[in-house]
Amino acid sequence: MLAARDELRYTPAGIPALSLTLMHASAQPEAGGQRKVDLELAAVAFGPTAQALARIARGAALRCEGFLARRYRTGTTLALHIERFELNEEEH
Repeated sequence: MLAARDELRYTPAGIPALSLTLMHASAQPEAGGQRKVDLELAAVAFGPTAQALARIARGAALRCEGFLARRYRTGTTLALHIERFELNEEEH
């Protein structure tokens, strides 16, 4: 779910960039049982993906694909770099 979104900005090279916060809640199988998973995840998007996400309403259910990388070049926290997404109408 799209929990929060900053305003669309542009890198010094003119590439659209967007910072977001995603929320996830599910039950996942682990060691023969079910583990409840609730988390917030920092995410970023660039280019056309950032422009498209900037038009999505807060609270929308999303399915995102991308990769994990350091949130800041010298930091240790992670962010999901969203390369593709789709609205998940089943959860919306």
